[in-house]
Amino acid sequence: MRRSKRFLSWALVLSAALAFGSVPGAAGVEDLRVTVGKSVVIDFPSDVARISTSNPEVVDAVAVSTREVLLHARSYGLATVVIWSREGQRNIYNITVDYHLEPFRKLLAETFPREEIHVQAAKDSVTLTGRVSSPQVSERAAALAASVAKTVVNNLETAPSAVEKQILLRVKIAELNRTASASFGVNLLSTGALNTPGRTSTGQFAPPSPGDLLGGIPGSLEGTTSRFNISDALNVFAFRPDLNLAALIRALQDEGVLQILAEPNLVASNGKEASFLVGGEFPVPVIQGGANVGAVTIQFREFGIRLAFLPNLTDNGTVKMFVRPEVSTVDIVNAVTVNGFSIPALATRRMETTIELGEGQSFVIAGLLDDRVRESMSRIPGLSHIPLLGLLFKSRQEQKSKTELLVMVTPEIVTPLTPGEKPPLPVMPKEFLKPYRIPAPPAPEGAPAGQGAGQPSRDALGSGH
Repeated sequence: MRRSKRFLSWALVLSAALAFGSVPGAAGVEDLRVTVGKSVVIDFPSDVARISTSNPEVVDAVAVSTREVLLHARSYGLATVVIWSREGQRNIYNITVDYHLEPFRKLLAETFPREEIHVQAAKDSVTLTGRVSSPQVSERAAALAASVAKTVVNNLETAPSAVEKQILLRVKIAELNRTASASFGVNLLSTGALNTPGRTSTGQFAPPSPGDLLGGIPGSLEGTTSRFNISDALNVFAFRPDLNLAALIRALQDEGVLQILAEPNLVASNGKEASFLVGGEFPVPVIQGGANVGAVTIQFREFGIRLAFLPNLTDNGTVKMFVRPEVSTVDIVNAVTVNGFSIPALATRRMETTIELGEGQSFVIAGLLDDRVRESMSRIPGLSHIPLLGLLFKSRQEQKSKTELLVMVTPEIVTPLTPGEKPPLPVMPKEFLKPYRIPAPPAPEGAPAGQGAGQPSRDALGSGH
């Protein structure tokens, strides 16, 4: 019982001594601060008997001679080193191992001289505190701290950023389509010339078709009649009843000009993509496979005038942007038919470019030409080779189309309106709905001049009072 009480009293004394930094029989307690990777040599007053360290992973203690002890800081943390002498004396060293942050603090001060950045070290991490001017500075400081510690805690505060400038893109898209076509063809018809009804045609244009033929050949020609149904008289028709000959001639020349002009305006923030589409969608049937083989679903494809751009403001005050304009139209001529569904094709013109411009400058994309010539000719073998008369047995049709696309882009830097600032309104070419003025009623007899019986005249659209 006495031994247990004596052991308890010694434990209380030992804990109190450790709390106040002294141990009975010890020469003293010292506090040391060492940076990671550095070493410290302790000169002991007498010969060293034993060495003990509480955390070898933080501090490694080695006796290099009988009275010299080498302490090597291996990693961040706390450790206690106890050294016993041969006479029984012991010294206690409380060692704190810190990161060597002074070079890093100097680097931050030189890299960001106008920023307020503080560095603090934890067990396996470095914490950045303070206030910086922009998120970009915060990210760069964290990237530098990654070379010092495994983990970086970025607690830097950023000042509120100013209102970003907006970029207005004025785009003009013009498409000029010129078409020209020429056709020539002759269909000959005999209602009884040389006692023979008949017709000649190259088949390119619809010829007249024979109807009822009354009478027979050979036989009496009196009363014999022939009937032809003319479905297409082309554009020139001539008939000689006395010769029983008719001619149907097509000779046409067509020219047309089509111009499509769009002037879209887009506003986007710096570094943000914007796009728009002016057009529509057309349905496309899609045949399913797998378990739903044979089933048909409908998908919609977009067409029209499309524009997408990504602007970026540079330090030189210019606008560097990626522009992708596109013009697409439905092409019925090249349509395909699948399972009874007619699917039109798309005639698309698309371009992509990256360019850098100053505010108010413009760039033009031109020269996108689509030149097509289509010619078809039909002839009757043999008869078409007769000199001069052979032209009556030939038909020709020619189509030419030439399309040019022009895109002009002008960027402008704009800022949002301030509170209370009146926004600009559209300018009307002419005054819209002029105010109607209600005439004042006539003044009663005997009333002073200038006073009427009713209210004074005012605008029909009044001031709202």
